[in-house]
Amino acid sequence: MNRFDRITALLVQLQAKRVVKGPELAARYGVSLRTIYRDLRTLEEAGVPVCGEAGVGYSLAEGYRLPPVMFTREEATALLTAEKLAAQLTDAHTAQLSQAAMDKLRAVLRRPDRDYVEALSARIRVLGGARRPAEPAPAAGTQQPLLDAIARQRVVRLDYRAGHQGTPSRRDVEPIGVYFGQHWHVVAFCRLRQEFRDFRLDRMVGLQVLDEAFEPRPDTLQTYWAEQARRRQTQVVRVRFGPQVLGQVHENRHYFGWKQEQAPDAAGWVEMTLVPGCLEHFGRWLLLFAGQVQVLAPAELQAQVQELARAAHAFFCVPAEVC
Repeated sequence: MNRFDRITALLVQLQAKRVVKGPELAARYGVSLRTIYRDLRTLEEAGVPVCGEAGVGYSLAEGYRLPPVMFTREEATALLTAEKLAAQLTDAHTAQLSQAAMDKLRAVLRRPDRDYVEALSARIRVLGGARRPAEPAPAAGTQQPLLDAIARQRVVRLDYRAGHQGTPSRRDVEPIGVYFGQHWHVVAFCRLRQEFRDFRLDRMVGLQVLDEAFEPRPDTLQTYWAEQARRRQTQVVRVRFGPQVLGQVHENRHYFGWKQEQAPDAAGWVEMTLVPGCLEHFGRWLLLFAGQVQVLAPAELQAQVQELARAAHAFFCVPAEVC
């Protein structure tokens, strides 16, 4: 990035955020902190009212605005892709808001770029199968109220069906963040349980944002995940995989706490050391490689895999008299 583009980008950052910090800007643009200070002085000399406070950061004087900077063709394409993903991976209301935002973006594009994005739109598809059938979408009208409650620090009352049994309960929670794994989740302090809990949006059957504000907590999604990682069992397992499944194993090993592996033996088998978060889930994964996997340790995992295999055999083995 040349200096002109970097200074323009700095101005965009100053308009987009209440406060920006020098070290964060230096890391973002891959330059020294001294370079950032020099660029900010250039903006000041050009008449931009930059306000700075030691230890806090930089901001623009209240009320100062410039017309929006034109989107590049690459930026517009990235946002177009995000719109396609939002249509499949969010609730209907959020998808509509994403589409409305893209319409505004198209309105400010230059005509050649607008035609480019329009032609490209028909060539980008996110198949409905991107969300597995067993993974329902969030209930309508849940994501936006939750995000608003997080931003305004408002208590949320949930009618929630927990677990596979779908046991109903009502919870007043203090939400701190949302994330998407195989499902959409919100992490919140549950006043019923008096601890942070993880709630799936598709299991919410009712949601009400209350007028009550809650005091900010130091916890964030990152601290929540760090605490969950600390709580997870840390039992080391050793497993051998056959050559026919090594490619698939290598694609997914990091999801199960892969640590190291030995060189293949004469027959092509590889011994791996892993620290899975849950032995049961890990055991079920191992069943995918029946005939090409050997559990070396611990004995608990060996017994668990054997029991899972017996249960699978009993399920699929239909007695002759039934046929």
